[in-house]
Amino acid sequence: MSELARALDARIEGEVLFDDYTRHLYSRDASMYSIVPRGVVAPRHVGDVVAALELAAEHGVPVLPRGAATSLAGQTVADAVVLDFSRHLDRIIELDPRARTARVQPGVVQEQLNRAASAHGLMFGPDTSTANRATLGGMIGNNSAGSGSVRYGMTIDHVRALDVVLSDASTARFEPVDAAERERRAGGSGVEAALYRELPRLVGASRAAIATGFPSYWRRAGGYRLDRLADALDSGDPFDLATFVVGSEGTLAVVTEATVGLVPKPAHTVIAVGHFRSTAAAIAATDDALACDPAAVELMDRTILDLSRQKIEYAALGAILHDDPDALLFVSFSGEDPAELAGSLERLTALWKRHDHGYHTLLAETPAQQGALLKVRKAGLGLLMAASVGANRPLAFVEDTAVDPARLVEFTDRFAAVLDRHGMRAGFYGHCSVGCLHIRPFVDLTRPDEVAKMRAVAEEVRDLVAEFGGANSSEHGDGLARSEFNRRLFGDDLYEAMRRVKGIFDPHDRLNPGKIVDAPSMTDNLRDAALPPPGRLRTALDFTVVSGGESGMRGAADRCMNIGLCRKSGTGVMCPSYMATRREEDSTRGRANALVKALTEPDAAAALGDERLHEVLDLCLMCKACASECPLGVDMATLKSEALHQRHATHGVPARSKVFAGIRALNRLGAATAPLSNLPGRLPPLRGLIGRRLGIAPQRPLPVFARRTLPRWFRRRSSPATGSRGPLTLLADSFTSFTEPAIGIAAVELLERAGWDVRLESGGCCGRAAFSKGLLDRAREQASGLVDALACTTGPIVGVEPSCLLTLGSEHRTLLGDDPRVADVGSRARLVDELLVEAIDDGSLRLREDAWPAGKRILFHGHCHQKAEVGTAATVALLERVPGAEVVELDAGCCGMAGSFGFEAEHYELSMRVGEDRLFPAVRAEPEATVVVATGVSCRQQIAHGTTRRAHHPVELIRALLLP
Repeated sequence: MSELARALDARIEGEVLFDDYTRHLYSRDASMYSIVPRGVVAPRHVGDVVAALELAAEHGVPVLPRGAATSLAGQTVADAVVLDFSRHLDRIIELDPRARTARVQPGVVQEQLNRAASAHGLMFGPDTSTANRATLGGMIGNNSAGSGSVRYGMTIDHVRALDVVLSDASTARFEPVDAAERERRAGGSGVEAALYRELPRLVGASRAAIATGFPSYWRRAGGYRLDRLADALDSGDPFDLATFVVGSEGTLAVVTEATVGLVPKPAHTVIAVGHFRSTAAAIAATDDALACDPAAVELMDRTILDLSRQKIEYAALGAILHDDPDALLFVSFSGEDPAELAGSLERLTALWKRHDHGYHTLLAETPAQQGALLKVRKAGLGLLMAASVGANRPLAFVEDTAVDPARLVEFTDRFAAVLDRHGMRAGFYGHCSVGCLHIRPFVDLTRPDEVAKMRAVAEEVRDLVAEFGGANSSEHGDGLARSEFNRRLFGDDLYEAMRRVKGIFDPHDRLNPGKIVDAPSMTDNLRDAALPPPGRLRTALDFTVVSGGESGMRGAADRCMNIGLCRKSGTGVMCPSYMATRREEDSTRGRANALVKALTEPDAAAALGDERLHEVLDLCLMCKACASECPLGVDMATLKSEALHQRHATHGVPARSKVFAGIRALNRLGAATAPLSNLPGRLPPLRGLIGRRLGIAPQRPLPVFARRTLPRWFRRRSSPATGSRGPLTLLADSFTSFTEPAIGIAAVELLERAGWDVRLESGGCCGRAAFSKGLLDRAREQASGLVDALACTTGPIVGVEPSCLLTLGSEHRTLLGDDPRVADVGSRARLVDELLVEAIDDGSLRLREDAWPAGKRILFHGHCHQKAEVGTAATVALLERVPGAEVVELDAGCCGMAGSFGFEAEHYELSMRVGEDRLFPAVRAEPEATVVVATGVSCRQQIAHGTTRRAHHPVELIRALLLP
């Protein structure tokens, strides 16, 4: 540990993290840059922040404040001590509905604030696409805006006061002050006093440069806002350093608390989605949209539309679009009067029709109609990033320009000509309402010629923006990508005044140096260019079938571009461990970056056995949500399996992993010896012995083995007549076979009544359990045996346990490579729910209206693997066939059980915290009469343990409803 680390550890109450893996995790943000920091501090209170600045100054080390690190221009990477405010300083201190203000700590997430404010009919005005993970501190540092800025402006327009720590480690409160108070504050001797003395003098000496040096267009986030100070001094308005430091990217002060204004939340929103044959045609329709006073006008081009169709998470959009548009223009109207909003839609469609804009306009007037539209619109960045191939990625370096919307068509044409001249392709999306398009050219930073081309394009676009009187940085900031150009953009005099601002605030250059002024070249510190070739590694899995894995395991991990969607909370599944711990290393992003570090070591196999690496990987529940919810499809479950396999090769296989990997044999033995085998679950001494020997949580109930197993029942039942629908194979998984046979029996009876000739495949395990524990040789052997058996069958292959059935697809492809039988078997795998819906709809299965499930409220929780790979639509459709039922599908994330994870003693507490995030409270809130349904065996176990409520499998309900 370094001397600085020891000093910090002695004084800081929060975490002090200086290990190599943590430093690597914080070396990246969502930009194209990478700089390894000196270390990381997660402060618990203002005193920790003060101590960190004092000690860093004593050791001559800069400090970098950081939130979610979703910044796109490299603002949040530096050779500095990183202060991670997202970990602990994340409280909403006060929300005053009458004053329409909120006091927040810098780690508060925008969506978190909006949820609290919405109870009072309020919201925070700036609406960024990263609202579910962007922190208020980051938004203040960046002067963020978002889609609604045409109506609500930028973050700078909503900041009322800031509590800050200055570069000399003193604290101050920035707020509007009159001339007398300004003079009073100027009378001291520290940095704060110097600000109130020197800044007015600097403004007075730089009036000409301020008057002529700033871009004429209002929507800008670059440089230091001397123009606002000048306006205040000229008009006699209060002198406001709170708004002055907004957009300063942590280079002037460290924000520890903010008072922000709130705005009324519109009661209703309606959306018109224009369909166009070209991006240019969509942009040309913007003027008519602005004439109707919209809340937002957003563009999305074909690149993003095509990518959304490939992701199950966003596929719903394709079903509602008309024909095959090259571009969409989303025009939103918000307000209190639905009739007035409907009139706005009518005016817009009439204008577009009169001026021949577009070929179709889709109207979305209800939240249900708008869901798929808004989901894809907010995911524009991530979806575009998903088009990356290896190191050829759509990069943010000219993506933040803004010009007057009246000139946007001409500007975009000129911009496109620059790209064409350099042979670059790009994705186009963004905010047409304010002339800001996020245009991201594809660049391979590992190629010097591509880096040179990128710089040439950046310089040409810089000059083009200046010609149009626009802003080179309009909401994403300067960072490392654009700060270098500020002298050219603002002129020598204004730039020197900005350098003087930095000198007054931070005379020793301690706060996030190299941003806004005195910056390095935009081509320094490039992430991909600095990454050495991957270390030598022979993997057990075939990564060519994994997203980004064309070049191997490191490519699959390095596909992560750190956009941070895995740091969201409150919606979706990804990432359950991060939602519970709020630690960077417990996010998909953190784990992917840790793996990149290990896989870059010369001996990658040895590095994959590193203890610290496996601390980072340990809390991954392997829910597979990242494979679908991460727009780039980072498949952490597969990566973790390979990492465990490599670790086992170095350190051996733990006994518990062997036991869980052999769960089918264990369950078969347990069923064969039941009821004696169930005694350990009932006798505390035996239960304690098992827990101690295998590390099983003593609080966790053990499964109950069934004497009458599914295979035994199937062999002994009376054989039905040959089915009219043809042959079908039911996969008898390890749980349905031996611990919950009633579910399998119900499935067989329903399928046979529907007309299927059911064959039971009960000969072996799918390999899922061994795969999850990294015993990949065993998993391959099991997969091969099952594929041998299933390849000889015809017709559908169905299952009732999603994790086992879906293993026939993705896991078997990585285990068995290009065996054509794997593709055949995987293509025939279907959840039983799908076939039952078909049978009910065609009358083959008739349901009673007087059985116990009929007319009930049904609360449904889907299995994570099901959500990730095929979705839950078929299960919801099946439950909706229950006569008179009200079906509610929970958005409750992962249950937290995750197979063996929740049984393991060291993981039990986290497992329960994950369940308590949303699932348990939702179940407990339901009346006793509500029927709880879950497709996964782990989910049903967790719900029973966490809520004492029984959860049913859907086939149990349908079997109970079946007419004789």
